Amino acid sequence: MRCIIIMLVMAMSLLEAKKRQIDLSKIYGRIQYVTSFPDYKVQVVTAFENLRVKEVKSFPHKAGRWQIVDSFPDFKIQKVNAFADFKIKYVDAFEGVR
Repeated sequence: MRCIIIMLVMAMSLLEAKKRQIDLSKIYGRIQYVTSFPDYKVQVVTAFENLRVKEVKSFPHKAGRWQIVDSFPDFKIQKVNAFADFKIKYVDAFEGVR
């Protein structure tokens, strides 16, 4: 009986993990940095990033292009040091998913 319960719990956790996978190619546009209630938590790194980000002043119409705003964002992002949803690296060229 315990074996069945353990298998059910493991299956449920795998389904939950699969549901939480983030499509990084859709994270672009108007971005607001916040300290609470974010859509995503990110960790800024210099290597082994999931998404390369280029901050732009206009036309943030492609994966990895972020226009930083103070109001009416597409996404709210919180920078953290641990337990991030994904990792980013700031770049000047070749932005996008890695």
